[in-house]
Amino acid sequence: MQRSPAPAALRVDLATGLLAGVRQVLSPNYDARTSGVAPELIVIHGISLPPGEFGGPWIDRMFAGSLPAEAHPFFRDLAGRALSAHVLIRRTGELVQYVPLHARAWHAGVSQFQGRAGCNDFSIGIELEGTDELAYEDRQYIELTRLIGALIAAYPSLSTARIVGHCDIAPGRKTDPGPAFDWARLKASL
Repeated sequence: MQRSPAPAALRVDLATGLLAGVRQVLSPNYDARTSGVAPELIVIHGISLPPGEFGGPWIDRMFAGSLPAEAHPFFRDLAGRALSAHVLIRRTGELVQYVPLHARAWHAGVSQFQGRAGCNDFSIGIELEGTDELAYEDRQYIELTRLIGALIAAYPSLSTARIVGHCDIAPGRKTDPGPAFDWARLKASL
């Protein structure tokens, strides 16, 4: 049996903050990081729109600021909200980038890490298409590992010791990526 070649390494263009060869759907929902603040934390999220449904245009539309409130009852509270993440990993393994990595995406909300509030200021937000209860796909772990490797190579302020779930920085408010996310598998792959 012939093995598939390993996927090429991801590369971050430090001038633009964009991942080479990744689909870009640039969001208007971001701003500059405070001068001198580098990304120091990677935050893993879980998302599906509508809840429990995968594929489709809705995550792109939400982060692009064009989610139609009338398309689904769940969207009524989300439409018009300024939300974003740096990168999404779909269940197929496709990566989609919404915000340049050197910029501040609006993914964490009210949050705190090791006594430091406002995690958006110093983190990179990665969304995994999924739910708290449904196992994430093998392809997502493979791409997440590649992405984290590229981030750490580009930003020496990041490390494998500073990767958390949204639930860890906003306990009681957020539960993602949920119990379905295999932290041991991710740590072993890094």
